[in-house]
Amino acid sequence: MNKKVVVKIKKLLKERDISLRELSRLTDIRHATLSELSNHKRQNINFQHLEKIAVALDITDIREIIDLVDEE
Repeated sequence: MNKKVVVKIKKLLKERDISLRELSRLTDIRHATLSELSNHKRQNINFQHLEKIAVALDITDIREIIDLVDEE
């Protein structure tokens, strides 16, 4: 069974009631990049982006941002 890494940006934004555009402003990551991450369209994940998202959203456990799931 294959696994894939999923970035849980949509869930995080909903829980914190902020928009993708606001996250972009807080992290200085392009809106398009965050959109691709949240829609699982990006093949590569930049660790600096994960760090910026964690800082902006006050996250200390990386598992809140990414998850390893079974591929469908």
